[in-house]
Amino acid sequence: MADSDTELHGEVLTDERVETKEPPRFKVLLHNDDYTTMEFVVSILENIFQKTKHEATRIMLNVHNDGVGIAGIYTREICETKITIVHELARKNQFPLRCSMEQE
Repeated sequence: MADSDTELHGEVLTDERVETKEPPRFKVLLHNDDYTTMEFVVSILENIFQKTKHEATRIMLNVHNDGVGIAGIYTREICETKITIVHELARKNQFPLRCSMEQE
């Protein structure tokens, strides 16, 4: 005798799969200016973006030579937070350093 709760009665059981989608990623861009020191930019890259001295120097030179450099790639919320921190530190140190973000 079959239990009525476990009997299928010709029904097809399907495994419902929910696809999770990765959140979009964004680049944090540092912009060149004529006043922010190279040392300050390297410090920002090391302390806020956790770059090594070598990586930070390379990115700083990209900013200096090309006008812009990629500090990191993150989700939107992390980008916004890091940009806010950079702007606050730059203002406190009287530098006009600017960051922006763009979708990867």
